[in-house]
Formats: sequence, C-alpha cells, structure tokens
Amino acid sequence: MKILVLLSQVPDTTARIAFTNGSTEFDPNGVTFIVNPYDEWYALVRALELKEAAGAGSVTTITVGGADTEATIRKGLAIGADEAVRVDAQATDALQVAEQIAAFAKDKGFDLILAGKETIDHNGGQVGGMVAELLDLPYVPLASKLDINGTTATVERDVPGGVEVLEVTLPLALSAAKGMAEQRIPNMRGIMAARTKPLTVVPAAGNVNVAKTATFELPPPKGAVKMIPADEAGKLIELLHTEAKVI
Repeated sequence: MKILVLLSQVPDTTARIAFTNGSTEFDPNGVTFIVNPYDEWYALVRALELKEAAGAGSVTTITVGGADTEATIRKGLAIGADEAVRVDAQATDALQVAEQIAAFAKDKGFDLILAGKETIDHNGGQVGGMVAELLDLPYVPLASKLDINGTTATVERDVPGGVEVLEVTLPLALSAAKGMAEQRIPNMRGIMAARTKPLTVVPAAGNVNVAKTATFELPPPKGAVKMIPADEAGKLIELLHTEAKVI
C-alpha cells in the first residue's frame, strides 16, 4: 500500500507573531517552526501504523515550501516516513498548495492520502478536501479511526450524538482528527536514519489560482482581570451582564 501524507510547516505555538510589509506578510524572523501537529501526530503516525500492520508498503510525505522547510521535513523522516517530497514553491493559499500536491500525486498510484484535520496557523482545514477533488477521490473529513482490509477502508468520525462509520473503496483521501493515532517521539536511530533517507525536490507546477493577502491583524489585547470576592455573587452577575455581555 502506498500512502501519501501531507505535512505543513507552521510556527511553534509559543511563537510571538508579527507582520511586515504593511501587515500583508507574516514575519518569520525569530520564529521557531515545527511540523503541523495534526499532520504529524494523527496523519503520519496512522500511516506508519497501517504500513507496519500490513508488513509492506511505503509512506511518503509531501510539503509545499522553500528550502527552509527541509529541517522540518526531516522530522517526518525521523519519525518513520520512507521518503519525503518538497514541492519548490512558497505556500500562498490552500488551493495553490492543493494544486501543487495534486500535480505531483496524480500519476503516482497512491492508495491513501492523509492530512491533518487543519493547520494550526490558518486553521483552514481545506487542503485535504481540495486535493481529493482535484484527483477525483472520495474524501472523508475529520476521521477519528481508520482500518484497512484489502481494498476497503473502514472509517469512523464523530458526529453530533454519536459516531458515523463509513466503508470506502481505496484509493481514498481523508483528514485525521483526534483519536486517529498517538504521538510518536523520534528516537536516536530514527534521527540518524533521517539524514540518509531520500528528500526529493520537485519543481512547482504552473497554476493561476493564487490568492493575495490584503492584510493581517493581530487580535485585540486581553483586558485586565477583575477579581470578585466569592461572597459577592450579585456583583459578578451584574458585570457579566453589563460589561462582558455574556448573559
């Protein structure tokens, strides 16, 4: 079974966010970047588990980005991916990224394409579905469990009031949510092996669907905290009504 896992590079959650060029571009200076946790913890790890259970197959990661993403890509190899692909293009928007991934994957015969449910920078969650559409594949979003039996995938996902169970014939694309797998920490052997595993750089495919950012805005700063004594419940209720306006 050939599995393709979409990996995004994102700012660490503790990074201080700033913008430049008239608030139209993210400022990467001083920012530590990591593998998008949903891609790493759920999509990649489940792909590795499926390969290990089958005793055969391959897991390839793909990232759209410049050479500065290669250290992040190597972490996916250290965790256990067999090879990695970097599309040599700066990621600008979800459709542009999806087009680049689909252009690479269209003739590679992947049985399964996995992505995290969303990235923690823009929280869009759109790329997986767009890749599926561009490749004319069935798509299951927000999957929490995935099992493969031959050419049939059994997928579970949480829905209001219960769990939805689907059976889909491979090839299939899906986005992975919490419950799909547990985080793996790369060991020293994996880290050393990642240095020699193939990381292939492919040129960007032509596309015209590139969005332009008009402006970024930081959220307003948090207001001061007001402490209300435990015996003044009436005052707390009044403030929630008149100031916070939540009741």
